[in-house]
Amino acid sequence: MPTPLHRLINRLIKVTPQELPAAALSFVFAFTLMAAYYVLRPVRDAMSSDWTDAELSWLWTLNFFISAGAVLLYGAVVSRIELRKLVPGIYIFFAGSFLLFYLATRWLDDTGFIDKSFYVWVSFFALFHISVFWSFMSDIYSRAQSLRLFGLFGAGASIGAVAGPSLPVLLGEHIGVYNLLLIAALMLLFIVPIIFYLEKTRCSLPAESNRIPGTGSLQSIGGNFFDGFIDFFSHRFLLGIGLFILLYTMMSTFVYFELKNVMVEYDRATRSQYWGMMDLIVNSLAILTALFATSRLATHFGLAVTLALVPVLMVFGWLAVALAPGLAILVALQIVRRAGNYAITRPGREMLFTGVDRDTRFKTKPVIDIVVYRGGDVVAGWTYTGLAQGVGLGLGAIAIIAALIALLWTLVAIFLGNRYAKNRAVESSTGVLTET
Repeated sequence: MPTPLHRLINRLIKVTPQELPAAALSFVFAFTLMAAYYVLRPVRDAMSSDWTDAELSWLWTLNFFISAGAVLLYGAVVSRIELRKLVPGIYIFFAGSFLLFYLATRWLDDTGFIDKSFYVWVSFFALFHISVFWSFMSDIYSRAQSLRLFGLFGAGASIGAVAGPSLPVLLGEHIGVYNLLLIAALMLLFIVPIIFYLEKTRCSLPAESNRIPGTGSLQSIGGNFFDGFIDFFSHRFLLGIGLFILLYTMMSTFVYFELKNVMVEYDRATRSQYWGMMDLIVNSLAILTALFATSRLATHFGLAVTLALVPVLMVFGWLAVALAPGLAILVALQIVRRAGNYAITRPGREMLFTGVDRDTRFKTKPVIDIVVYRGGDVVAGWTYTGLAQGVGLGLGAIAIIAALIALLWTLVAIFLGNRYAKNRAVESSTGVLTET
């Protein structure tokens, strides 16, 4: 019988008593992981002020190539390592890397090279750590469970994103900047027992719908290191997810550049207040939305509506910018985009991977999450620069182009959601799993 605690939790998120322990630990997993990253992020971003624009641009370019190479290496590891060791091993590896960075700052007097290496490494970690988390979650939970539970895990990530930066703010001056690396490494090690527990209890989780064959197997996947890239370019559905990510990064870059240009007339203190206000509102909205809205959207309206909601809002937001360009509308657009991504779009996107096999989940997904994402940063940055400086378009004209890109983003979201629903319907009627 459901306990009073379960009935209370069930008002926020639809979770069964049997799922509650695993779901709660998955929530803690997401919280701790994002808190660890946000302990490191201020350390990384503070370093960038010591470098010229050219130096920083080269670091971003280097990050793209390192990310592509690291994903290839990860593909080789996935092919040979048992899955029971893979996910905990990844976070132990990252914890060890941050410990080595800490020791390097103690051993070497000149930290210039270390700082730049750390900046690139944390930028890679920023996408890789959460990509592996969602791969693991989509391997643990079934399709039907993901519709109900992934919003809860997204809320845990958002709360961690709020809690993490408080450590540098409160303790940075007292313990030193580099000591924060030790704290982040310990937080990553803290989640290792959680991973082992989730692996142990995966078979006892109630499965509301069939999983892709092999989900319960803990053997290594096999294959070659480049399978993820081949798989990505061989399937229309996966290319659709990649296009979805690419269009999202274009939205992110366009909003960021527009805000940067509009704020040029304000002093640095005022700009900092605006960016801080946006972060506060975004994280608060993301937590509330993920807890109260995401699972209800996915279960009642389907994944097509869930994925398309933020893109549709961006279409109307960009049209508003075109009609009345100004800081207030751009700030509102940034808040909607970021909060919507954290609470709705990202969990909804991860639900798509509950309908694929393990090769795709652990090999192809990092290609999409990391290589395509970083490539999108490059494409979006040069596209905006070409429109603004090369062609000479103003804010209103660029906003129209951005609205058209958001419309394309909406169509891709609907395609992905409908394809996902179609595969679920086939499975329900035939009892046979279809790999997307």
